[in-house]
Amino acid sequence: MTRTSSSASVAASDVAGHESGYVEPRTQCPHLPSSPFPAMHASEYPSMGTPCGSCGSLQENWVCLICHTVECGRYVNGHMLVHSMTADHAIAISQSDLSIWCFKCDAYLDAQAIPELQPVFALMHRMKFGEEPPLLHLSDAAISMC
Repeated sequence: MTRTSSSASVAASDVAGHESGYVEPRTQCPHLPSSPFPAMHASEYPSMGTPCGSCGSLQENWVCLICHTVECGRYVNGHMLVHSMTADHAIAISQSDLSIWCFKCDAYLDAQAIPELQPVFALMHRMKFGEEPPLLHLSDAAISMC
Protein backbone atom coordinates (compact mmCIF):
# COMPACT_ATOMS: atom_id res chain seq x y z
CA MET A 1 0.00 0.00 0.00
CA THR A 2 1.36 3.41 -0.92
CA ARG A 3 0.39 6.84 0.31
CA THR A 4 0.70 9.66 -2.14
CA SER A 5 1.23 13.30 -1.32
CA SER A 6 1.89 16.22 -3.58
CA SER A 7 5.64 15.89 -3.03
CA ALA A 8 6.35 12.16 -2.94
CA SER A 9 5.07 8.63 -2.75
CA VAL A 10 5.74 6.93 0.60
CA ALA A 11 5.31 3.25 1.45
CA ALA A 12 3.02 2.70 4.46
CA SER A 13 5.63 0.40 6.03
CA ASP A 14 8.11 3.32 6.08
CA VAL A 15 5.58 5.60 7.76
CA ALA A 16 4.97 3.02 10.48
CA GLY A 17 8.72 2.68 11.06
CA HIS A 18 8.89 -0.80 9.59
CA GLU A 19 12.30 -0.40 7.97
CA SER A 20 13.78 1.90 10.61
CA GLY A 21 13.53 -0.61 13.44
CA TYR A 22 11.04 1.49 15.40
CA VAL A 23 8.87 -0.64 17.67
CA GLU A 24 5.48 0.55 18.92
CA PRO A 25 5.20 -0.34 22.64
CA ARG A 26 1.94 -1.77 23.92
CA THR A 27 -0.32 0.52 25.92
CA GLN A 28 -2.06 -2.40 27.65
CA CYS A 29 -0.92 -5.76 28.94
CA PRO A 30 -3.01 -8.59 30.40
CA HIS A 31 0.02 -9.92 32.31
CA LEU A 32 0.42 -7.03 34.73
CA PRO A 33 -0.20 -8.14 38.32
CA SER A 34 -3.62 -7.35 39.77
CA SER A 35 -1.96 -5.65 42.75
CA PRO A 36 0.86 -3.06 42.52
CA PHE A 37 4.38 -4.28 41.91
CA PRO A 38 6.08 -5.19 45.19
CA ALA A 39 8.66 -2.92 46.82
CA MET A 40 8.31 0.63 45.64
CA HIS A 41 11.42 1.87 47.48
CA ALA A 42 14.91 2.09 45.97
CA SER A 43 16.42 0.19 48.91
CA GLU A 44 14.38 -2.87 47.92
CA TYR A 45 15.54 -2.91 44.28
CA PRO A 46 18.95 -4.07 43.09
CA SER A 47 21.32 -1.19 42.38
CA MET A 48 22.03 -0.17 38.82
CA GLY A 49 24.93 -2.15 37.47
CA THR A 50 24.07 -5.30 39.42
CA PRO A 51 25.47 -8.25 37.45
CA CYS A 52 23.42 -11.13 36.07
CA GLY A 53 22.66 -13.54 38.90
CA SER A 54 23.37 -16.53 36.68
CA CYS A 55 26.51 -15.64 34.71
CA GLY A 56 27.82 -12.39 36.20
CA SER A 57 27.48 -10.44 32.95
CA LEU A 58 27.25 -6.68 33.28
CA GLN A 59 25.77 -6.23 29.80
CA GLU A 60 22.09 -5.72 29.02
CA ASN A 61 20.73 -6.79 32.40
CA TRP A 62 17.05 -6.78 33.30
CA VAL A 63 15.30 -6.56 36.68
CA CYS A 64 12.26 -8.80 37.18
CA LEU A 65 9.47 -6.54 38.42
CA ILE A 66 7.92 -9.36 40.45
CA CYS A 67 10.88 -10.66 42.49
CA HIS A 68 13.69 -8.19 41.60
CA THR A 69 16.01 -10.89 40.26
CA VAL A 70 18.66 -9.47 37.90
CA GLU A 71 19.43 -11.55 34.82
CA CYS A 72 20.99 -10.85 31.43
CA GLY A 73 19.03 -10.27 28.24
CA ARG A 74 18.43 -12.63 25.35
CA TYR A 75 21.31 -11.19 23.32
CA VAL A 76 23.83 -11.95 26.06
CA ASN A 77 23.01 -15.36 27.59
CA GLY A 78 19.22 -15.12 27.86
CA HIS A 79 18.97 -15.69 31.59
CA MET A 80 16.04 -13.27 32.10
CA LEU A 81 14.08 -15.15 29.44
CA VAL A 82 14.80 -18.40 31.31
CA HIS A 83 13.78 -16.76 34.60
CA SER A 84 10.55 -15.53 33.05
CA MET A 85 9.65 -18.99 31.81
CA THR A 86 10.66 -20.94 34.94
CA ALA A 87 9.29 -18.48 37.53
CA ASP A 88 6.31 -17.43 35.40
CA HIS A 89 7.26 -13.77 35.92
CA ALA A 90 6.34 -11.89 32.75
CA ILE A 91 7.46 -8.28 33.29
CA ALA A 92 11.02 -6.91 33.51
CA ILE A 93 12.77 -3.55 33.16
CA SER A 94 16.10 -3.02 31.42
CA GLN A 95 18.92 -1.53 33.49
CA SER A 96 20.39 -0.21 30.24
CA ASP A 97 17.58 1.90 28.78
CA LEU A 98 14.72 1.42 31.28
CA SER A 99 12.52 -0.16 28.65
CA ILE A 100 9.88 -2.50 30.05
CA TRP A 101 9.24 -5.88 28.41
CA CYS A 102 6.47 -8.43 28.76
CA PHE A 103 7.81 -11.88 27.99
CA LYS A 104 4.32 -13.33 27.51
CA CYS A 105 3.24 -10.61 25.06
CA ASP A 106 6.75 -10.62 23.54
CA ALA A 107 6.51 -6.83 23.43
CA TYR A 108 7.71 -3.60 24.98
CA LEU A 109 5.26 -1.83 27.29
CA ASP A 110 4.73 1.93 27.37
CA ALA A 111 5.47 3.12 30.91
CA GLN A 112 4.00 6.53 30.09
CA ALA A 113 0.65 5.05 29.01
CA ILE A 114 0.24 2.26 31.59
CA PRO A 115 -0.45 3.67 35.08
CA GLU A 116 0.72 0.50 36.87
CA LEU A 117 4.20 0.94 35.36
CA GLN A 118 4.63 4.64 36.06
CA PRO A 119 5.84 4.39 39.69
CA VAL A 120 8.39 1.67 39.02
CA PHE A 121 9.66 3.44 35.89
CA ALA A 122 10.00 6.71 37.86
CA LEU A 123 11.80 4.89 40.70
CA MET A 124 14.26 3.19 38.34
CA HIS A 125 14.84 6.47 36.49
CA ARG A 126 15.68 8.19 39.81
CA MET A 127 18.02 5.31 40.69
CA LYS A 128 19.80 5.50 37.34
CA PHE A 129 19.93 9.27 36.75
CA GLY A 130 19.28 10.86 40.16
CA GLU A 131 16.32 12.86 38.87
CA GLU A 132 12.68 12.55 37.91
CA PRO A 133 11.97 11.25 34.42
CA PRO A 134 11.12 13.96 31.88
CA LEU A 135 7.57 14.19 30.58
CA LEU A 136 6.24 11.43 32.82
CA HIS A 137 2.76 12.37 33.93
CA LEU A 138 1.98 10.19 36.91
CA SER A 139 -1.64 9.22 37.34
CA ASP A 140 -3.29 9.85 40.71
CA ALA A 141 -3.16 6.10 41.43
CA ALA A 142 0.54 5.96 40.59
CA ILE A 143 1.36 8.94 42.80
CA SER A 144 -0.31 7.29 45.80
CA MET A 145 1.98 4.24 45.37
CA CYS A 146 5.26 6.26 45.49
